[in-house]
Amino acid sequence: MALKVKKEALAPPKAKTKAKTLKATKGMLKGVHSYKNQKIRTSPSAKEKIEDNTLVFIVDVKTNKHQITDTVKLYDPDVAKVNILIRPDGEKKIYVQLAADYDALAVANKIGII
Repeated sequence: MALKVKKEALAPPKAKTKAKTLKATKGMLKGVHSYKNQKIRTSPSAKEKIEDNTLVFIVDVKTNKHQITDTVKLYDPDVAKVNILIRPDGEKKIYVQLAADYDALAVANKIGII
């Protein structure tokens, strides 16, 4: 007997990388993969940083700077600098400073932070 094999359409390489990046985006923010419809909370100090063209996130401890920049670039801004802070409670906090020609408030609205 011959085995039947399913033929899957091969996705172009860009589609595969975009799918991987979207998957990384969903898993980057802490707890997003375990809770559906979770709202992202922002503190008043994080809102003040948005005025300085900086976005603030709590992310998974295993996330690195390259993953963060790739994820933020999905929303079309250029990233100038990424700073990482590991808090005393063990969580990782990131500060993403956007390039001068991008507005952090518009990007925050697009992501759904505000």
